[in-house]
Amino acid sequence: MADGDLGIDIAVDLPSMRVSYEQGSLHESELADTWHAQLQRWLDDATRAGVAEPNAMVLATANADGLPSSRTVLAKGLDERGVVFFTNYTSAKSHDLMATRYASATFPWYDLHRQATVRGIVEKVSPDETAAYWASRPRGSQLGAWASPQSSVVSGRSALDHALANIKRRFADTDEVPVPPHWGGWRIRPEVVEFWQGRADRMHDRLRYKLVLDTWQVERVAP
Repeated sequence: MADGDLGIDIAVDLPSMRVSYEQGSLHESELADTWHAQLQRWLDDATRAGVAEPNAMVLATANADGLPSSRTVLAKGLDERGVVFFTNYTSAKSHDLMATRYASATFPWYDLHRQATVRGIVEKVSPDETAAYWASRPRGSQLGAWASPQSSVVSGRSALDHALANIKRRFADTDEVPVPPHWGGWRIRPEVVEFWQGRADRMHDRLRYKLVLDTWQVERVAP
């Protein structure tokens, strides 16, 4: 691989790239009483540690034929009901979610040698929840949600710029941009939530909350 700025060829030796995980451990006695309290705790730890976008999570979905896709989204809600993110309801991810009603999302906190994964059924959040979050978004983000036909093929960057310019003119005299009818939130209602802490010699700690007959159980999984 050539470095465009330095003109240096860099040979990336993938097999030799590794990190020794020795920042911490995770024991059953340290877990919070609920999965969402534990997830909030680790989100708080990542925020205090200065992790960039600690609420970023890799969302995995599959379409009706079982073909998987993944992308990074931002978690914008967390409580006992689940984890919430917002998107265009006509996007590829939303089409997947409407087809299967299932998803998995992983929070990768690389700097802390940690990750947390939630997996479960999905549901759309209420219009009131969507409206409350929408009101907190910067105006530019609101306009972009109106302008972008998310996941659709476009002729080029100029098409997107033109669409945004049209939306800006459309709402130029509007103080509060309304929520687009095609935009809203999804909630992952977890059935399994796993907390992973890297350990030395690849003997990582993996503890997970698992919903069994309406009761949450905690179990340890081998790394």
